[in-house]
Amino acid sequence: MKNKKRLGVNIDHVATVRNARGEKYPSPLRAALLAKKCGADSVTIHLREDRRHIKDGDLKEIKSKLKIPLNLEIAATKEMLNISLKFKPDFVCIVPERRQEITTEGGLNLKHNSKFLSKVIKLLRKNRIRTSLFIEPKKKDILASKKLKVDCVELHTGKFCNKVNQGKNYKNDLNNLKKAADYAKNLNLEVHAGHGLNFKSTKILSKISNINEFNIGHFIIGESIFEGFPLIIKKFKKILK
Repeated sequence: MKNKKRLGVNIDHVATVRNARGEKYPSPLRAALLAKKCGADSVTIHLREDRRHIKDGDLKEIKSKLKIPLNLEIAATKEMLNISLKFKPDFVCIVPERRQEITTEGGLNLKHNSKFLSKVIKLLRKNRIRTSLFIEPKKKDILASKKLKVDCVELHTGKFCNKVNQGKNYKNDLNNLKKAADYAKNLNLEVHAGHGLNFKSTKILSKISNINEFNIGHFIIGESIFEGFPLIIKKFKKILK
């Protein structure tokens, strides 16, 4: 039986466009509700420490009105832990975050402040929040994630996607992702994939049986300018069938 692939739609950049003018539109809530209507399995938002796109009010509003799981991406900080415990999103994905970066540049450094990271994970899971770590597709990081007792790992697909986009040989990167997914599955970790995904790279990775969930944002929002938000979501759902 074929493993059902889930699509998580990241709507951060709806907020980016809104914030460019300091207006109330386009509305991230409207995007979240439309994503659900078009078949998204979950909606992802990243509440960054600098609030450059999603704001606290967006989290509150979306959590109260969305009828599919909300996946909140956060940095492992005391502030973000408290916000997560207050709003109790269905899922939390802990991601690395640097103030000067344009977007998330790689997987978490699991050795950095691992004691606090372990505390964050324990509290989230105690509150029945499915918890994942955004990591590089490396065995040592998967094993470290298992030891931290998370439910899932999200494999950083940026390097692979860049090679696909540039027409370079991506076979080694694809093989690394497949090996990482198989290794994580053998450790009873659910496997997700995210970062830089478009139609082509998603179609290639959808063949990896042990990847359960794809989280896609920037490409969906960008392509929606030309073809419309519902159509792009439906195209991805078709790819993942």
